[in-house]
Amino acid sequence: MSFLTIGHRGVMGVEPENTLRSFVRAERAGMDAIELDLHLSKDGALVVMHDAEVDRTTDGTGPVADLTLAELRGLDAGRGERVPVLDEVLDAVRSPIQAEIKDVAAARVLAELMLRRDLAARVEVSSFHDDAVAEVGRLVPGARTVLVAEEWGPDIAKRARAAGAGALALDIRRLTLETADLARSAGLRLIGWVVNTPQHLRLARALELDGVTTDYPEIRRTGRFLA
Repeated sequence: MSFLTIGHRGVMGVEPENTLRSFVRAERAGMDAIELDLHLSKDGALVVMHDAEVDRTTDGTGPVADLTLAELRGLDAGRGERVPVLDEVLDAVRSPIQAEIKDVAAARVLAELMLRRDLAARVEVSSFHDDAVAEVGRLVPGARTVLVAEEWGPDIAKRARAAGAGALALDIRRLTLETADLARSAGLRLIGWVVNTPQHLRLARALELDGVTTDYPEIRRTGRFLA
């Protein structure tokens, strides 16, 4: 498998994160896949947003879970962009999607969407929550899942396998050769995040990772140069 470059929340280093504008630019930049984040609105819509609150990325305030989709639609998510739902992203770009479940309750709703639109081949599901990873794996035949971690112990590969994940996505700043070897021994693919500098990209290459998540389109070009 070739080295993958995954656009983090689109290309959030140059566009408003988790917006259609950011996802379209990531696709045009040639990213191999696009990563995004999912929460449920008050009325159960799968909305694309990283934080549990809207304060940082929009002109609104309050928890995503306390706002209806219509209320979320009224917010400015940056440069006039609106908060999208996952269906809109799937229709706006053709790229493979890595959908990160931020709210465990979103796992079942995402699984239902994947079954309805036959998305197992296109959408890879990731989460920091082992239970969310396992639930999607149970509900969607052939689902590809990723366990994400910022901090971890020597049991990280066993945790991933117990959740049914086929891959790990780990913080590049803490990633070591020992952990990379554990992942490989367990038959897991390994992604490093967030890789925004040539130094971190060289580390990813040295550790023989399967790919990286990045905020910037330039990392894809640099990655091809370093290959």
